[in-house]
Amino acid sequence: MKKSAEMKTLPIISINDGSEIGRVKSLVINPEKGSVDFLTIEHEDWQVSVKAIPFKKVVGIGEYAVTVENENAVIDLNEIPIANQLVNKKIKINDTRVMTRKGQMIGSIQEYYVDDETGAIVSLELHAKDNTYFLGTEHVLTFGKDIIIVNEDAAENFKGAFDQIESPLPVDEEVEVTHTHTQPYGLHTIKSKQTELLTGKRVTEDIYNLEGDLLIAKGSSLTESDIKAAQDAGPSVFVDLTMNIK
Repeated sequence: MKKSAEMKTLPIISINDGSEIGRVKSLVINPEKGSVDFLTIEHEDWQVSVKAIPFKKVVGIGEYAVTVENENAVIDLNEIPIANQLVNKKIKINDTRVMTRKGQMIGSIQEYYVDDETGAIVSLELHAKDNTYFLGTEHVLTFGKDIIIVNEDAAENFKGAFDQIESPLPVDEEVEVTHTHTQPYGLHTIKSKQTELLTGKRVTEDIYNLEGDLLIAKGSSLTESDIKAAQDAGPSVFVDLTMNIK
């Protein structure tokens, strides 16, 4: 298990020839899976395009370096649309506020922990009520750009230490072939959890997409297709939905 801060700035080493490819610049979050899917690379010779390494290509993350088999692990984000989309979403997690589904603000994220074998985000370290707590990501509904939405009972599941977080369960992999890992992710997919918790809830206000079109009518009982439509419309629309149900 690694803190996000422990991975940033680590040199990236090619095992085949022992050369340094660059350094880890940032972690690219996939908000739908709750995982780190790519590591972007800082290299003085790559000023124009953004280069990255898919997490599935990482051999190991040690104290002093990230290792890959060879330079073929490096991709140009401009050539991989879905990777570029994830970068442009700019999901950062650290310094993000945490809010319950009903709108109660319960803290802000200081750090997060990543399974260094799979890329799954396992735990959030947050500041709340003048203390530091740890929360398993099974309680997360949405990783948003500005706010992370969690279950109503999330605060009741705060832990005082990281090692009190239970090992996450395997999940279904709702990802394209380009993102399939050799090992299953260590937490429920975020979308599946959202659907499970919201199906059957009644909508108290009309929900509109970003273009201003009516997406879900007031008084509707949420179906799986309604929830998927809100998820596909973007984090801000989905947050609006979660704030207007009962």
